[in-house]
Amino acid sequence: IFLCKRIGSIQGLYNFYPIHIYLYVCVCLLIFKSLIGRLVIGQNGILSTPAVSCIIRKIKAAGGIILTASHSPGGPGGEFGVKFEVANGGPAPDIVSDKIYQISKTLEEYAICPDLRVDLSRLGRQEFDLENKFKPFRVEIVDSVDIYLNLLRSIFDFNAIRNLLTGPNQIKIRIDAMNGVMGPYVRRILCDELGAPANSAINCIPLEDFGGQPPDPNLMYATALLEAMRGGEYGFGAAFDADGDRYMILGQNGFFVNASDSLAIIAANLSCIPYFCQMGVRGFGRSMPTSTALDKVAKVMKVPVYETPTGWRYFSNLMDSGRCSLCGEESFGTGSDHLREKDGLWAVLVWLSILAARKQSVEEIVRDHWTKFGRHYYCRFDYEALEPRTAYFIMRDLETLITDKSFSHQQFAVGNNIYSVERTDSFEYIDPVDGTVTKRQGLRIIFSDASRLIFRMSASSHVRATLRIYAESYEKDPSQHNKEPQAVLSPLIAIALKISQIHERTGRKGPTVIT
Repeated sequence: IFLCKRIGSIQGLYNFYPIHIYLYVCVCLLIFKSLIGRLVIGQNGILSTPAVSCIIRKIKAAGGIILTASHSPGGPGGEFGVKFEVANGGPAPDIVSDKIYQISKTLEEYAICPDLRVDLSRLGRQEFDLENKFKPFRVEIVDSVDIYLNLLRSIFDFNAIRNLLTGPNQIKIRIDAMNGVMGPYVRRILCDELGAPANSAINCIPLEDFGGQPPDPNLMYATALLEAMRGGEYGFGAAFDADGDRYMILGQNGFFVNASDSLAIIAANLSCIPYFCQMGVRGFGRSMPTSTALDKVAKVMKVPVYETPTGWRYFSNLMDSGRCSLCGEESFGTGSDHLREKDGLWAVLVWLSILAARKQSVEEIVRDHWTKFGRHYYCRFDYEALEPRTAYFIMRDLETLITDKSFSHQQFAVGNNIYSVERTDSFEYIDPVDGTVTKRQGLRIIFSDASRLIFRMSASSHVRATLRIYAESYEKDPSQHNKEPQAVLSPLIAIALKISQIHERTGRKGPTVIT
């Protein structure tokens, strides 16, 4: 069974995108050629990534294919990618992706059906004679929201959230769908189901180019939401990326909650969610670059934390084996074992549930958390669209430098701060479920005061690269919790720039994005 989600029309897609996209899709179809006799597609071609995961699990599909720009610029001149979901509703593990790649090298031809026309707006089953073993071949158009909404009803106390949004002490919310697929979900669930006013939701019309802006929920791109929140009228704000698996939380007056803090606060307040009261909490997972704020919560709750490479596929194994209940990444991806994908709207409903239960503002909840667990000052600096060879050699030379024995226990003096290196490595992950080893997932420098510097390279497209620098510093003293993160982290960043020489080697004067 094939599930598809993208902005805009599927017809004529081959006119816009490179042939390797179709090779990938065709290989996926070949793998399941003995199984596929039915396609399940969201109405108007729209499904969020969490909804795809939900439907795969609900109907016990063999897998799903998602066509998406994710949080990148969209449209014919923008980014475009293919995600293959396996039968558990999660991203394909490396072994599956590697197999797809190997098969793709053996393809000599594939058949297309250019005259096939499917009415994506009409709910129900449509049948076609494609002269194959399945007669007829069935395409089922399903409501994009229904199945996912029913799952959320089983997780949350909708009455408590509805009272928060409509009761005598209601708060005003502002939700930005960033012209991705989340518009129908925001309107149907937050407005129609939970009672938020229709004008609470902005940018809810899905557009092929996302209105000309990258649908990336951060302070750089979600500017309309940020300005609205700074006005003080709204008590809670959130933004979603194009396919709905990432989110950002803002409090009144534009109070920003970074992704790592959000994950830790959710973990500390899971008792506000009926699902976890019933299912219990077995463990937490976070990607290696994500701050260690979650670890502090896990220690108090006496549950294990699994530190994985970046990529949700690493969490799926942990959840399938019953080891992990809540997972998150520093890129605003958070989710639980209700699905096998990160889930932006789920995270927003968790926050609304916490607000309803604790009867505090977003800022009060965050500051209370810092007082109890300490504050993890944290920033990510992205150097985007780098020439790949330059980025590769920067990382290669850095690895050589920090893994040399002479670097161990080295001290760096920056102003009045002295940082002593305690440990360095190139991060390697051994999956506790199947023993799979994943190497070279980022370079780590851990200092004696638990501060961290992390360097990681990721491909942003097939021709450019992104190099990310992460800085983290822990502060227990509540009197020191009101500083600006970049000011606190500036000594660490100075060390990172010095040892990487990234500005000198790239010609850049600073990062493209800071989050």
